[in-house]
Amino acid sequence: MTHAHIADALKTPTLVRLSEGTVLARFESMKIYSALAAVRRLLQEGRIRPGQTLLDSSSGIYAHALALACHRHGMRCHIVASTTVDATTLAQLEILGATVEQVEPSENLKLDQELRVRRVRRILRERPDVHWMRQYHDDVHYLGYREVADLVAAEVAAEFPGRPLTVVGGVGSGASTGGLVERLRHHDPSVRLVGLQPFGSVTFGSERHHDPEAIIAGIGSSIPFDNVRHHLYDTVHWMDFTHAMAGAVALLREHAVFAGLSTGAAHLAASWEARRFPDRLHLVIGADTGHRYVERVFARHREAPDPAALKPVEIASPAELSMPWSTMAWNRAPWPARPNDRKEPTP
Repeated sequence: MTHAHIADALKTPTLVRLSEGTVLARFESMKIYSALAAVRRLLQEGRIRPGQTLLDSSSGIYAHALALACHRHGMRCHIVASTTVDATTLAQLEILGATVEQVEPSENLKLDQELRVRRVRRILRERPDVHWMRQYHDDVHYLGYREVADLVAAEVAAEFPGRPLTVVGGVGSGASTGGLVERLRHHDPSVRLVGLQPFGSVTFGSERHHDPEAIIAGIGSSIPFDNVRHHLYDTVHWMDFTHAMAGAVALLREHAVFAGLSTGAAHLAASWEARRFPDRLHLVIGADTGHRYVERVFARHREAPDPAALKPVEIASPAELSMPWSTMAWNRAPWPARPNDRKEPTP
């Protein structure tokens, strides 16, 4: 099969059996689904016009996906990049035609995120012709994951007939795991969703905890995201950098799969969940490859603890959270409204 554009080839996942109870959905870059579908829909609705500049901030994966979508649809692309974006990604963005500006190095990811939001607001004031993609807030980013869900549903039904499914992946903007499971539950309402969070993220209430090495880009945030639909999640795992590294290194060592840090966290959580619920099939979301984590994670593989010796603390409330790994039955509850919640500002 030939593809009209490389983005169509890169977006499609490969399913890899890891154990009797776990299967990995390995993506080159999962957010390509989101970016392609969002740009296509916005063009169809007239919310953007051909050749217009599309803007967003990113820690790397979405930036590459948006640059590919713009390349395919003849749009311009401007990225406000996190300090965590690596040189390889930056070079690709520039060659694809995107303009990139990287914020100054920060003491932590919260400040990094705030600097990016501030810069996006300034650009929008100065350039009213630019369209802000708002990957964290515009639910148009859910659309692309319907295609992933239909693909997964068909393959799981064919290979594992009658086996109940649990999806395990990073929460991040909310669109990927949320969009995937919303669609899967149209086929089967019993599909469970296990979400991964780093300590320090406000999304599921761990902002009071500080992980000095937290670089688990893409699964947590210092700013509330409208695209996170808390009522979709059955269970939440909070994990520190060292545990996520243990999962990523183990995935490479045991299965020869070179994947990102969020995938490592999901792999570790899914392994624990599969031991508790052996009747279910656990689908691990491998959102990207491990290339941008070579120096910070894989070059330090000797420091990674043995995953077999790790287990979470089971808690009943976010108030009981403790590092380095906690888990809680969320039971599809909504997020309680708080008067001091701060949203990413909408111009």
